[in-house]
Amino acid sequence: MSAPWYRWDGDDLILHLHIQPRAAKTEVAGPYGDRLKVRITAPPVDGKANTAVIALLSELCGVAKSNISLLAGATGREKSLRIHAPRRWPAGITPPLSR
Repeated sequence: MSAPWYRWDGDDLILHLHIQPRAAKTEVAGPYGDRLKVRITAPPVDGKANTAVIALLSELCGVAKSNISLLAGATGREKSLRIHAPRRWPAGITPPLSR
């Protein structure tokens, strides 16, 4: 069973996030309605927030930044991302049945 903020598409993890830019520190804050709240220190200008979110997820999931793609929300706080074949799963995410 998965939380409403993530789902598996084969070996790819799809995350639905709510981003809080200009936070005091970069961290995963926890569930936020039907999304996962992520705080980042980067400002929401010139793609800096998107870059910071991808860098955080890359570290948490043990994949290269190039294995993460932004599906929706390039200019908003509500974002959806695809992580291709993550090696690790952040807290609260159940591994896919195929693994």
